[in-house]
Amino acid sequence: MTSMLMNSLRNCPVNCAWAVQFAARSLSTSSQMHAAAKSKKSLAKPGVKNIVLVEGVRTPFLLSGTSYADLMPHDLARAALQGLLTKTGISKDMVDYIIYGTVIQEVKTSNVAREAALGAGFSDKIPAHTVTMACISSNQAMTTGVGLIAAGQCDAIVAGGVEFMSDVPIRHSRKMRKTMLSLNKAKTFGARLSLLGSIRLAHLNPELPAVAEFSTAETMGHSADRLAAAFGVTRQEQDDFALRSHGLAKKAQDAGLLSDVISFKVPGKDIVSKDNGIRPSSKEQMAKLKPAFVKPHGTVTAANSSFLTDGASAVLIMSEEKALAMGFKPKAYLRDFVYVSQDPKDQLLLGPTYATPKALERSGLTMDDIDVFEFHEAFAGQIMANLKAMDSDWFAQTYMGRKTKVGTPPMEKFNTWGGSLSLGHPFGATGCRLVTTVAHRLQKEGGQYGLVAACAAGGLGHAMVIEAYPQ
Repeated sequence: MTSMLMNSLRNCPVNCAWAVQFAARSLSTSSQMHAAAKSKKSLAKPGVKNIVLVEGVRTPFLLSGTSYADLMPHDLARAALQGLLTKTGISKDMVDYIIYGTVIQEVKTSNVAREAALGAGFSDKIPAHTVTMACISSNQAMTTGVGLIAAGQCDAIVAGGVEFMSDVPIRHSRKMRKTMLSLNKAKTFGARLSLLGSIRLAHLNPELPAVAEFSTAETMGHSADRLAAAFGVTRQEQDDFALRSHGLAKKAQDAGLLSDVISFKVPGKDIVSKDNGIRPSSKEQMAKLKPAFVKPHGTVTAANSSFLTDGASAVLIMSEEKALAMGFKPKAYLRDFVYVSQDPKDQLLLGPTYATPKALERSGLTMDDIDVFEFHEAFAGQIMANLKAMDSDWFAQTYMGRKTKVGTPPMEKFNTWGGSLSLGHPFGATGCRLVTTVAHRLQKEGGQYGLVAACAAGGLGHAMVIEAYPQ
């Protein structure tokens, strides 16, 4: 399918048209973009509970191996939960349920939601569970909470996510594990000696975790490179987009717009108060980097990919009725959402393209109705490939069963405070960051509707419509 996709797209007018169109768009955004709130109808539905985002916070997102290196995942999750408690002032026993997302689990704290909640001082009577759905794990945590509120099971949910790439589980080889388990069961010295004698040097080779698909054995970076090639995304386009992400993130950070970031005192170290992966560079410096995955002719490099990140996030979501009764002023309504799934071999990272039109259709909206777009940036090539797919009638008709293309977000509305390429991407925590950023941007810019979209390993994807809460 990849070769067919590549050949068809190369013969399709979308490539040339896109190059001109993208070049014509400004890769920067105006800090003066504070349009008056639009008089659009609310997405409230009769007989359906309004569910609101009350607050969202996150620890600073840090490059793995830096200031968080000696911690554990539950330490970061606990810090996010404590930050949420401090920022909202909600009583620790007023939350009905806690849900966290994570991807690479620490075996000692497999239900990290529970361990973090207990450590943060929440009542031990509050149930907590952990979900995993690759890079949309905290998206799933949030929407699971939405479902519990909609079903009348709960009124107040804390959802979040955490990822800790500084210390990931490394296992013995399978043969070594089997031998060790057998040793534990051996009843005689002779049996133990025989088992020890069976160990070979190759058995000592460790199994390292990899950001790769189990079903295809292909690393995500390799998939991103193939996807970029299929859609004719050039190295220059990818580097330009990465430069844009870092530039906008630095601008937002300096302007104090990243207000969801809480300060965190790292035990034995200084207080950490901002993301440390935001590093504006130059085209010349980026051009010097060699391909990271498909060598020597690939286009995905370390500079146009998201980096391994440590961090945690948390949001408080409630029924509107409960939030108002407790004296909270919500930030936004959480409206319709969808999950999608595609072939993990050739369409691994196209989740936003498939999820966006479905979420909009459920809400009765069009692309033109959306004021704020926040898409997860796994790779610059992945983002650009999605934008090109969304701008292609041919792709819509051939692969999506649609008569016309989805349409592309205007760049002046797209990830204007930076994205995962620059802010960082702790796998399990990014979804909450996206949703909180949409809520804050809607408030700042006077918009009414926002859209979150993200891809994830396994060919999965997610999109959610968010509506600003009346000011």
